[in-house]
Amino acid sequence: METLDLIRARRSVRRFRREKISSKTIEEILEAGRWAPSGLNNQPWRFMVLEEEEKDNLAKYTKYSYIIKGADKLILVFLDKKASYHYEKDLMAIGACIQNMLLYIHSKKLGACWLGEILNKREEINKVLNLPENLVLEAAIALGKPLRLPKKGERKSLKRLVLKEFKF
Repeated sequence: METLDLIRARRSVRRFRREKISSKTIEEILEAGRWAPSGLNNQPWRFMVLEEEEKDNLAKYTKYSYIIKGADKLILVFLDKKASYHYEKDLMAIGACIQNMLLYIHSKKLGACWLGEILNKREEINKVLNLPENLVLEAAIALGKPLRLPKKGERKSLKRLVLKEFKF
């Protein structure tokens, strides 16, 4: 599959089959994230993979609990403030890290949903997981084998998004 086709085909999957994802596949997903660009190559991301009861216990911290409970795994992505050099640039790097993982997940015919609403409870989650203050939760990725792929989403035309006229 060509890269642009892969990008266009990726969807947020919210319903999953009850099938396990191998540890090797999880390692490959994290490896895809690890290779994202970051300012000064500081690699400010840290990961935690939760499954089963640990994963399900975090579901109560979001109104999208059904997504977490239905997923096989939950990858938490943190910003390590000790590795940070510029907050906004570090957040952009973490976004690139997450996109790498989402695209890799899709390339393996798996499904994932990037959950942001759960960040409203990040302090409580850190306490529950007994994490140090230097780790700031920036995203949760629920993943599993998709029950079905959602329909193609709509996108604004490039003409609406490009600020200065450009001939395509």
